[in-house]
Amino acid sequence: MTDLSDTPLDLNNPRHRKKARRDLIWGDHGFLRLRFPNRHDVGGGMYRENQPSPERIEQFAAEGIRTILNLRGVSPKGYYLLEKEACEKHGITLVDFRVYSRDVHTVEKIKAARDLFEAIEYPAIMHCKSGADRTGFMGVLYRHFHMGDTIAQALESELTLKKLHVRQGKTGMLDYFFEDYLRYAADNDIEFMDWVETVYEPADVKARFMEQWSGNPITEILRRE
Repeated sequence: MTDLSDTPLDLNNPRHRKKARRDLIWGDHGFLRLRFPNRHDVGGGMYRENQPSPERIEQFAAEGIRTILNLRGVSPKGYYLLEKEACEKHGITLVDFRVYSRDVHTVEKIKAARDLFEAIEYPAIMHCKSGADRTGFMGVLYRHFHMGDTIAQALESELTLKKLHVRQGKTGMLDYFFEDYLRYAADNDIEFMDWVETVYEPADVKARFMEQWSGNPITEILRRE
């Protein structure tokens, strides 16, 4: 039997489709998401979840969802190929917009997120793998840019343990980024985007976070995103 481990998957091939499904359920831990989508209403027609299956995307279509923001980026793996196929089948626009759970983001990426929220069609759903960290980061930006919340309000709502975000691991870099702005703004009258464009230095923020980070081996072993 041919080894498919290094073969690009073609969903028109029954064997490849079976492998893609195995990738989704077992390789990508989809079995943990079967009954728990980690869904939350962000507001204004935006929702957040973990990685959806084709069956879940069919439900989205029935709900009238028009756009899915995939925060994991493009991938050759089965979970992504099945998602892309399901979106095409059900008339949902798939937007691949990669962000990170354990790193800082460029000024350009933050601007692009702001612009993206104004360009997509709603209602929409954004997702990463577990719907905890990357969706939390983007949830804060969405609530600030699109809904007008302060960064403090959005941070309290979106990057929380209730939504499975754990700040004790390297994923705490996401919290640190927003809190760095809040610390600066406490002594300086400056809006978030002005701070991003004139004060924020990604490498500096990352270095200061890593300097004070004590590490949490449990969250890093789980690599829960």
